[in-house]
Amino acid sequence: MTSPRGACGAPPQGGAASGPAEPVPRQPLDAVARHLRPGTLHSPALPPLSLYVHLPWCLKKCPYCDFNSHEARDGFPEARYLDALRADLETALPLVWGRPVISVFLGGGTPSLFSPEAIETLLADLRARLPLVPDCEITLEANPGSFERDRFRAFRTAGVTRLSIGVQSFDDARLRAIGRVHDAAQARAAVEEAADVFERFNIDLMYALPGQGLDGLRADLDAALAYTPPHLSVYHLTLEPNTFFAAHPPALPDEDAAAQMLDLIVERSAMAGLQRYEVSAFARPGQRCLHNLNYWHFGDYLGIGAGAHGKLSFPHRIVRQQRWREPARYMAQALAGQALSQEQEVSRAELPFEFMLNALRLREGVPRAMFSERTGMPASAIDAAVEQAVQQGLLRAGLQRLQPTERGFDFLSDLQALFLPRQARAKQTP
Repeated sequence: MTSPRGACGAPPQGGAASGPAEPVPRQPLDAVARHLRPGTLHSPALPPLSLYVHLPWCLKKCPYCDFNSHEARDGFPEARYLDALRADLETALPLVWGRPVISVFLGGGTPSLFSPEAIETLLADLRARLPLVPDCEITLEANPGSFERDRFRAFRTAGVTRLSIGVQSFDDARLRAIGRVHDAAQARAAVEEAADVFERFNIDLMYALPGQGLDGLRADLDAALAYTPPHLSVYHLTLEPNTFFAAHPPALPDEDAAAQMLDLIVERSAMAGLQRYEVSAFARPGQRCLHNLNYWHFGDYLGIGAGAHGKLSFPHRIVRQQRWREPARYMAQALAGQALSQEQEVSRAELPFEFMLNALRLREGVPRAMFSERTGMPASAIDAAVEQAVQQGLLRAGLQRLQPTERGFDFLSDLQALFLPRQARAKQTP
């Protein structure tokens, strides 16, 4: 069974094994010419473009977190980081010149540690350099531990249109068990303020926590749903490599208990009018996260900030990028015009899996034609894998649409793996 995990808005980092990263060119115009050279893909049009901005500091590193976050023990260089983001974006502009931006996501870390004035400056810098569409969705991640009364209102005034609140639980014992810095009272106060200020907001919850049972999860869901949230994200706690919990694993509910919890989440959310449209995401009509939908539709996203990942399409190739991870080094490199630490072209062999890794997370699937539109490859490139998935009862494949079955949605990793390159699939076979 799939155990989804992640933060709303965190950019996907690719799935299939990639080849060695290419040298990062020193001049952005060299990069443009290199990416526009002839190649084997033939994209009919460029996909929608989003922007992800990584703000890496937090009050305390959570023991389960494997994101690029760094404790702000003695504060952090807010002004210098904004300068670095501006320089990073200006260096990247030739790669996306003239393309409209449909959504912006400020993720972390804890972006709400930044002052409302800094967020206003950042958004003004973005608008001055990128053509944001008139109804551009601008999301900011916020944690209750950084909450102050009227702070959320100030973010709204600064230009943020959507807030994503990392509550995780409304139970003090569970919050302590997963190392969160806020308590249940702070969580409730933050959600109340968000509901008062924002028409669009998201509550993040986690389940299968240490010591959590069905009754505890039911109480968390009741608390969250009482605020009538437009959007709810619910993630399974997993033990990720290179985290404190990986080295010191707590006792967690077993797979059967976690499966019962997921059933409860789906049932209670549906009763509250929230549709499960993605593995971990539930929304009311018209309230789906546009930024994340662009990920799942294999759209493009420019990622700026320490450790940010990006995916950019060109007529004959798709390129993945990563910025320098450590904040001090990122700032120095970005201010020198060298924010990129890695860049690599996604190979034809990897593209079917890269596409399906994202698209099959959607409950309703995607239009069949979207594969060719977003990868520049013929539909025949996935015919064999599609047929195999249909035979295994994991996929519905009509003339117009590809959609996971109920079984395929439950065993999503197995479904996605069918689209791996042949060599990678062979290694997975016992």
